[in-house]
Formats: sequence, structure tokens, C-alpha cells
Amino acid sequence: MADQNARQRKSKASDSNGGVGKMSNEAKYVKEQFSVLDALRIIGGLVVLNCLLSYFITGDSVLWGWRPWFTRPTVVMRYFQGPVYLTDTELKVYDGRDPKKPIYLALNGTIYDVTAGRRLYGPGGSYNVFAGIDATRGFITGCFVEDRTPDLRGAEWTYVPADVPGFEVEGVTAAQKSYRELELRKARRQVQMTIEGWGKMFQGGGGKDYFEVGKVKREEGWLEKLPRRKLCEQAQKQRPKPKSAANDPGAAYRARG
Repeated sequence: MADQNARQRKSKASDSNGGVGKMSNEAKYVKEQFSVLDALRIIGGLVVLNCLLSYFITGDSVLWGWRPWFTRPTVVMRYFQGPVYLTDTELKVYDGRDPKKPIYLALNGTIYDVTAGRRLYGPGGSYNVFAGIDATRGFITGCFVEDRTPDLRGAEWTYVPADVPGFEVEGVTAAQKSYRELELRKARRQVQMTIEGWGKMFQGGGGKDYFEVGKVKREEGWLEKLPRRKLCEQAQKQRPKPKSAANDPGAAYRARG
């Protein structure tokens, strides 16, 4: 009898320990599941809060000024339509005079849609001079009326110090030639940086709703058929003083455009 009672107590204890172990495992599982869901809720809440705060501060962006192409409906539509390829002549009809057509401009052979800035780039706008044309040289020299052309030959002299002798000057010493070559290399890098700066703006940088749409079609050898241009008077006057940093004449325009 005593042995039977002992076996019953042992059996109950075993069942009790098994139940506790089972409950412990279930509780641990529930705790783990709750922790994952809780973390997701917290992260989601922080993301929403961050987006709301960004929109409250910037007034137009939930990503703190970052406007990727897939968040802009017009860019997405253009993406599915495919790129456009226009000649310089065909590009001219997109200068804003026809309200049914978008406003295009080109920079170094790349076409951008600036319709969102119709007030600026449309007829009567401050920057209508850029519309319907590739005026890359003007973006470098700052002579937006005289230099409405994609021809960049010699435009780098905009950034060359005024004391550097030109190639037409005779009697240039070896030291002056070395100095000229050095400054020209730096000036060409500045030209590239200036074009890239404008390109970023026309790709939607700085919150602008502009975007790339295609390329300008040009026949082979088109550049050689154009007459060489001299540096415009304004750019010549604004050439940096010796050893001073070259200024970007288009920086102020980009900030406002």
C-alpha cells in the first residue's frame, strides 16, 4: 500500500513537472512572437513619424528632400513611354509656346523636361532663353543670350586666370606654356563640374520636378561644321584674377531655377 501511494505521488509530480515545462515553452514562444511584432510596430511607427516630420518641415517631401524618380508620377509615366530622341531643330518646338506640349531643354546632348517650371521656362519667363535648345556653352560662360549653343570649344577659358596667355599670343616662354597647360586642365575639370551641377538640378535635385527624357540626335562631325566662337565679353571680363578660385557663373541661376 505504501509503495502504491509512493508511485502515485511520483506520477503526479512527474505530470506536474511536465505541465510546467510545457507551459514554460508555450510562454517563451508567445513572448518571442510578441517581441517580434512589438519591434515591427515600433519601427513602423518611427518610419511614419519620420515621414510626417519631414513633410511638416520641408512642406513637400516625406523623405527629407530626397525625391527618387519612382515617387514622381510624371517621371514614372515617362519611364514606361521610353526615351525621346530629337534633332536640334525638332527640339525647338518644345520651347513652351505650345501649351499642349511639354517644355524641354538640352544640356550637353541630354534632354530634360522642365514643364514643372513653366512659369520660369515658358514664354515671358526668366529662363525661357534655355527652352527648346541646347545652350550648354551659355551654362558655362554665363552668356545665356550670345552662347545658346552646345559648342563648348574654348568655353573653359571662362575659368582660366586672366594672366594666362592665349594661344594667339606670340613669344610665350616655356614657363608660361606650362602654366597655361596647368590652368587649362583645371578649367576643363571646372567645366565638367559645372555641367554636372546643372545636370543634377535638371534631374530633380533640390526638390525641382524636372527629369531626363532623352537625347539630342546629331550627325557625325556636327561640331566641326560650326564656326569657332570667341569667349563672350561677359565671360572674358569675369575671368578669375591670377591664382584666385574660378567662380561658377551659373550657380546663382541654379539656386533660383
